[in-house]
Amino acid sequence: MMKQAVKINDVGFDRKRTFRPLNQLFRFGWEQALSCIFPVVIFGSLAITQIIPLPFLSRYDWLLIIFLLMQGWMVRSGLETRDELKVITLFHLIGLALEIFKVNMGSWSYPEEGYSKIFGVPLYSGFMYASVASYLCQAWRRLRVELIRWPSFWVVVPLAAAIYLNFFTHHFWVDIRWWLSVLVIIVFWKSWVAYELNATRYRMPLALAFVLIGFFIWIAENIATYFGAWEYPNQTEAWSLVHLGKVSSWLLLVIVSFLIVATLKLVKGKVSERKGI
Repeated sequence: MMKQAVKINDVGFDRKRTFRPLNQLFRFGWEQALSCIFPVVIFGSLAITQIIPLPFLSRYDWLLIIFLLMQGWMVRSGLETRDELKVITLFHLIGLALEIFKVNMGSWSYPEEGYSKIFGVPLYSGFMYASVASYLCQAWRRLRVELIRWPSFWVVVPLAAAIYLNFFTHHFWVDIRWWLSVLVIIVFWKSWVAYELNATRYRMPLALAFVLIGFFIWIAENIATYFGAWEYPNQTEAWSLVHLGKVSSWLLLVIVSFLIVATLKLVKGKVSERKGI
């Protein structure tokens, strides 16, 4: 009887070990989904307003109102902190500046009318960049993210600035995105991002995290253009898949986003340590 009991316990233990990776994968997906609340609202609003015309205001104006209400609710409900709101607002302004420049350079367009458009760009477009920051802040908190072998502040900030400026300067000068991509690999070759699931710590190379986020944003971009968030020149007559080469652009944008969020988190952590919080 004793031997039988041991065998039964062994079988139960094996099952637990077998299903644990699946449970961890599900938990990881669940935490990622919760971190994407703002992006989900954006895609849902784009889809609904495309199918169901709303009265009194243009589609772009309604989208701006919906996103402002959503942002306010997230802060009021505690899903986002006031510090995270500051980061998200910064991203909104950075994204809006890039949108105004790109639209006026003919990279893409917002063909519909709206009261909330400036220089041909609807104000809601900044929220699409802000949603990336929202995801990063949410995931950072939910997964207890830590950075391993993070490069010096004096390396990270100029690199982020160079990547962002290249989105503007490549229209007039040499496009150095590939050189910047190589530089990113060199700078972050030994850097890792650690995260926690059910009291277990995991880690992955930071460069791999950049690539994965950039790829999923490219998928999101295809969904957004399908629902008319904006149009590329080759999509004016009929929707078509966004060129895969755009992954490199989103990858660099994700890197800028991550570097800004990470730098602000580290600065805040050091300030808190000095204050003894």
